[in-house]
Parts: sequence; structure tokens; C-alpha cells
Amino acid sequence: MTPGRPETIADGIVRVLAPNPSPMTGPGTNSYLLGDRDLAVIDPGPAMATHLEALLAAIGGRPVRAVLVTHAHRDHTDLASPLARRTGAPILAFGDVRAGRSTAMEALAGTGGLGGGEGVAEGFRPDITLADGESLDGADWSLRAFHTPGHFGNHLCFVSGDAGFSGDLVLGWTTTLISPPDGDIGDFRTSCIRLRNMGLARLLPGHGPAVDVPADRIDTLLAHRLAREKAILAALSESDLSDIASLTMQVYADTPPEMHPAAARNLLAHLVDLCDRGLAEAVPRLALDARYRLARCSKET
Repeated sequence: MTPGRPETIADGIVRVLAPNPSPMTGPGTNSYLLGDRDLAVIDPGPAMATHLEALLAAIGGRPVRAVLVTHAHRDHTDLASPLARRTGAPILAFGDVRAGRSTAMEALAGTGGLGGGEGVAEGFRPDITLADGESLDGADWSLRAFHTPGHFGNHLCFVSGDAGFSGDLVLGWTTTLISPPDGDIGDFRTSCIRLRNMGLARLLPGHGPAVDVPADRIDTLLAHRLAREKAILAALSESDLSDIASLTMQVYADTPPEMHPAAARNLLAHLVDLCDRGLAEAVPRLALDARYRLARCSKET
């Protein structure tokens, strides 16, 4: 994977890697061109002039029917408007940055105590919204959009044939960040199961290489989340009240310290989910500075 170099990864699918590597993006953001005679561009990527020129070179003057965005993180959306202006194509997505949030997450966002918002493209608004299950067709391609919240409330996966463009819901090289109120562990589980049940042959993620056995990869991600949940419950059982910093040190002892800020966001997502399910309690309320304990009376048996 070389930034800026178009790479044909299947018939009618070209990947162009953006030059924005980081611990959170891996080798960088993957932009995809779908089609031959006319095109859909999926996740145009970060606002980098070199990446815009690389995309335009790969497009090669062919008409662009749509600029599609999987979700409203800046490393996926910021080049959408410049590319749309250069090609005349509309921007399509599920909605703005708050579209698709659960009622519970919207309520928590209103408290202002969860923080979050890492890399969110606050001003993002598509020209056209795509509903769950909606289809889009080009001259020699077609796809369907599926609402798959979890990593982000407005997250979409796109399916074309037996390939799925999985955005940041399912990555092959790492687990995804789930940071409330944009991220939701319960939605993540539901969306992963939905994607798994589609029986796709290949996933093309927003970062990193293709996933060639989607079912196995999704099973691994779900098992990882369950293991983290069990570790959090075990840590809570060892103390009457614990804060997020101490829980992160304990539960993510296998994670490099430089990744602990991101790990703490994932841990917070698990705590929100555990509190919602009645397995944990926040004192005095769900917030970054709250202290957490096992629920005195569990709702689950």
C-alpha cells in the first residue's frame, strides 16, 4: 500500500491510500473508486492537496456520480467538498454528525459530561441523505447503503456484489475506537452481527488491508469486546469505587501507554453499556470524572 498510487483490488474497484498514517489510522485512510465508465468515490479522505490530486488522477476525467461518506470523522469527510466541487458530484451520507445517535446517547451528550468528539467533522452535511437499505446505481456498478452505527452514529457500510465497504466499523489491522456519545458498544455489536449475516466474501475497510474472511474477523472483534467487558467487571469487583484512569491501567495493561487515551474512551463506552444494562453503576452519574462500581442489584441474570 503506497500513498497516492491507485491500486486495483477487484474488478471495478480501485483503492487510493491517503498519506495520513498514525496510530489511529494505521497506514492511512483508504479512498475507493467504484466503477469503470462512471464512478462512485467512497470516503474521499482528509483535506490534503496531494490526496485530492491523486484521486483526480485516478478518476482520469471520468464522470463521478456520487461522493459517498461512511461516517463523519474528518479523516474520511474533509476532502468531500473539494472533490465534489472539482467533479460536480453530490455528497451522499446517512446524515450530519448527530444523525443516527440512539436516544440514550443523545441524552448523554446533552449532559456534557462524557467528552468525546475526537476528529468529528462538526460542520459536515451531505447534499443527499441515504436511508438504510437504499440502492444507488451507476453505468456498470450498483451498491446498497446499510446503517451500521457503533463506531459512529451516522455510519454506513456499502455493499456491492459480494464486497462490503466497512468504513471504520470493521478493520483488519486493529479494533475500532468506540467513543461515546458518537460511539455505542451496543450498536457496535448489533451492526457487526448484521454485517456478518450478510455473508460477504470480502470487506474493504476505511484503514488497512482488505478483510478476506469477514465472518472470522467479526467473530474475533466481538470476542475481543466480550473479553474487555469481562475484564472490566472483574476489575470493578476488586474495588468499591474505581475511576476511569485506574480502570484503564488495569484493564488495558496489555496496551502501550501511548494508546491509553483511546483505550479510556473504549472503556467509557463499555461502562455506559454496562450501566445501561444494570451491571454497573456510576457515582454520582455517568461522566468522565465519575466513579464506577458493580451494580448492587443487576437487571441481567
